[in-house]
Amino acid sequence: MTKSKTELPEDNKEMDFLDHLEELRWRLIKCLLTIAVMTCLVFIFSDKILEWLILPTQKLKVAMTIQVLKIQGLLMLKFSIALLGGIALSLPVLVYQIWAFISPGLYHSERRWGVGLILGVTFSFILGAVFAYFVMIPYALEFLINVGAEGIARNISIEYYAKFVMQLLLATGLIFQMPVVAFILTRMGILTPRFMRRYWRYAVMIIVIVAAIITPPDPVSMILMSIPLLLLYEVSIVVSRLALPIKKSQEGDASPLAG
Repeated sequence: MTKSKTELPEDNKEMDFLDHLEELRWRLIKCLLTIAVMTCLVFIFSDKILEWLILPTQKLKVAMTIQVLKIQGLLMLKFSIALLGGIALSLPVLVYQIWAFISPGLYHSERRWGVGLILGVTFSFILGAVFAYFVMIPYALEFLINVGAEGIARNISIEYYAKFVMQLLLATGLIFQMPVVAFILTRMGILTPRFMRRYWRYAVMIIVIVAAIITPPDPVSMILMSIPLLLLYEVSIVVSRLALPIKKSQEGDASPLAG
């Protein structure tokens, strides 16, 4: 779709390929610097964060012992926590840099999404991580630790345990971006609520597959991930309907994907 000159800012100038590469380079540098600073900040508090990650094990009915199996295990784990935490804290800046890079090619009306998009991505990630920590992880641990015979000690490597928890936190935070993605695709004219309703059976199948891939290899984690995914799909349909331009909504969700 061609943009008219009146819809673009007056100071907007055509950039050649090298100018785009230069801008992309500087935005990548800003992203990397932000991640580096946030990673160092998280590393300072990595001991407290590790205690927070281990806290769910103290509420289990069956005793579970966390142990270090390698000399450098705790140090490498703290580095992993710092890096993932740094990336998570940098998320608003990363989203802003991406948005700032692509926004010159958007309409004026589309550029107003910027602040809402940054807030939506950040809030959705936090909401997903909170859901994983307080719902998914406790239930998954309770089930998995109770599986086994009597007399077998539950001694778990701290590296494996932390990887299990951080994988669920990160995966759930990303999955909770589904409504945000639905909003963007709808505003771009790629997606409609009618299309999402029509193909919901395929969506359920894809959701179960995705849940099996992004969660640890156990049925409880997969089921616990599938349930919020299904709810998020319904929420995404509502968001898509709200994001649909009024004219298209009145025309019956007209879109190439509406079928």
